[in-house]
Amino acid sequence: MADTKSKALEEKEKGNAAYKQKNFDAALQHYEAAFQLDPTNMTLLTNKGAVYFEQGRLDECIKTCEQAVDIGRENRADFQLIAKALARIATAYLKKDELQQALTYFNKSLSEHRQPDIVKKVQEVQQKIKEKERLAYINPELSLEEKEKGNAAFKEGNFPLAVQHYTEAIRRNPDDAKIYSNRAACYTKLMEFAMALKDSEECIKLDPKFIKGFLRKGAVLLAMKEPTKATLAYQKALDLDPSNSEALDGYRKALMAESEDPEAVKQKAMNNPEVQQILSDPAMQMILAQMSKDPKAAREHLKNPDVAAKIEKLMECGIVSLR
Repeated sequence: MADTKSKALEEKEKGNAAYKQKNFDAALQHYEAAFQLDPTNMTLLTNKGAVYFEQGRLDECIKTCEQAVDIGRENRADFQLIAKALARIATAYLKKDELQQALTYFNKSLSEHRQPDIVKKVQEVQQKIKEKERLAYINPELSLEEKEKGNAAFKEGNFPLAVQHYTEAIRRNPDDAKIYSNRAACYTKLMEFAMALKDSEECIKLDPKFIKGFLRKGAVLLAMKEPTKATLAYQKALDLDPSNSEALDGYRKALMAESEDPEAVKQKAMNNPEVQQILSDPAMQMILAQMSKDPKAAREHLKNPDVAAKIEKLMECGIVSLR
């Protein structure tokens, strides 16, 4: 008996050597010879399954590894060996693009032994299944039907219903920028500004030359009382069409709102390269710190024409004030 096991081990080692050299036919012969000598050793079948996998004989890989699992259970093999065989079956199904079967067997493997790389595989397969389902759901014709239903609901002032139809339209055709623009308009009417802004930005991302994306974004930012950002959005729209009346009107409104909001003016100034350069100058930082502690220090600093010009620029922008 011991001699038989020893001969089986020799054949297995020869099979391993042939496998490493990618001599798969020889590896199969050695593994089969080993299994005939030791038919209770499931590892020999798992190794055969690995060879079949490399040869692209996936159905044979699956069948052989299932046999390995049965023999392993009959002979109370270590649970890690059973987990390995189940994982190999899963990998073969994954290669066949049979994702649900792959997921089932990866989970079976985890139920025997929780291996971190198999946990990762489960997550990857789940993501692939989800993406496959998403792509299978795409249908531009049905998307257009839902979009038209959304347009009708929007005209009737039924904005929640319009959102539902536009959302379904997006699911059916997620690369259509115009649907995001339409849904952004709905969200704006419903005062769901964060959602409207997100849709506007997605619209712009999908089609940077579609002017309505910038118009939606400008309107949302105005509603969110962020006139400086709204100005930039309307400016982008005007870059695309300088005569667009909605962009011109929005730009004017944003400028007016900005002038009424000192903080907005200050924020815009902070984005000015000249102002940034002044504020990043260590000497000016020291001067401004002195002025904040001792207003009288400003008089001395203003005697320096260069410093006076910089302070005047900061005063114009509303960043500093002299008392």
